[in-house]
Amino acid sequence: MSVSAVSPDAWPALAYEQVVWEPTDAVPASRSARRRHRGPYEAAVPPSIAGRAVTLAPETAALVDDAAAEVARFDADMGHEIAPFASVLLRSESAASSKIENLTASARAIAVAELTPDAPGNGRLIVANVHAMTAAISLAGRIDADAVLQMHRALLGDANPSAAGRWRDEQVWIGGSDYGPHGADYVAPHHSRVEAAIDDLVRFIDREDVPILAHAALAHAQFETIHPFLDGNGRVGRLLITLLLIAKGVLPSPLLYLSAFFEGTREEYYARLLGVTERGEWREWLGYFLAGAAQQAEDALGRIQRIDELLASWRERLARAPSRLPERALDLFAENPFWGVSKLAARLDVAFTTAQRAIDRLQAAGIVALASQARRNRVYCAREILEILEEPPRLETGRMPRPRRRRP
Repeated sequence: MSVSAVSPDAWPALAYEQVVWEPTDAVPASRSARRRHRGPYEAAVPPSIAGRAVTLAPETAALVDDAAAEVARFDADMGHEIAPFASVLLRSESAASSKIENLTASARAIAVAELTPDAPGNGRLIVANVHAMTAAISLAGRIDADAVLQMHRALLGDANPSAAGRWRDEQVWIGGSDYGPHGADYVAPHHSRVEAAIDDLVRFIDREDVPILAHAALAHAQFETIHPFLDGNGRVGRLLITLLLIAKGVLPSPLLYLSAFFEGTREEYYARLLGVTERGEWREWLGYFLAGAAQQAEDALGRIQRIDELLASWRERLARAPSRLPERALDLFAENPFWGVSKLAARLDVAFTTAQRAIDRLQAAGIVALASQARRNRVYCAREILEILEEPPRLETGRMPRPRRRRP
């Protein structure tokens, strides 16, 4: 592949094209709104990056090295021990990524949604994000257009089956009015450009000459620029970061996520993305992204060490138990702080009454507590693990602008 040279400070900003706007009567609008949305509008034209050289300025290269060292330390120190906690980290990532999209739910609601597939509310949507990440992990050996569609299908298959796993066939935009894209903060590329832009992005991802954290940062920014779906772009784009780290061999399994950092600095996250899109400010975006990677590696390491110490103290309490089953159940509470007796029995491959006895032993040791009074399927929670996972974000966040599209 030929690679076009570019200076360290340059990254191709968007071009724009005029597109004819076809107004609709399906969305109610005042006369003044209709006047504002008359005539052609400008849609983004994403630059081709498949052959774009990524030449890092010395100070940016130093940031990449520092962040990569932090991630490497995280993997070396805890990678072999952290694998049992992959599931609980995945749930935390799904909750943070969904929160950026203003989809919030308590840990209890998420647990109920996992235990009860037809549960109402946002918990079910966040669990769908867990399923999308699980689907992504199975595709880590290849990152192509079909893998992206499969991730999206897993994410929205239940919530929006008609759009799940399909490239958008409508114009979308962020900010402005529901009626039309004129005056929007960002107008994504016309839908006729989506597939070609994704193919270009996949060729960029396939390259081996870009430092991996810079690679992930730029790929994420380009994906959000393309905005290839009607819904779920942010969540799929953030999944793509972790998938890329696995595919490139930086992480052996999905242990490091950035959504909590993005959610805690939400206004800056969107400002930096728009800076890349509109002004080619990729060095600023890289600095922000790399700081997040280093911070999240340190944060995840600290949380897992605390959970590991907690589990060790609990195992000491159970050391004299006549059966090893309570310890096996304890490992599952480390994976997910909430468990119903029926689900736990199925995972342990034991009878319901046997699983209940194991939980009773954990409850007597002060490890779990009853979280639901339902007679038929009581739910128990390891609250101290939950508290570690639910520590509040470091920064206050603003409200996310939602992508808009023509309503039917």
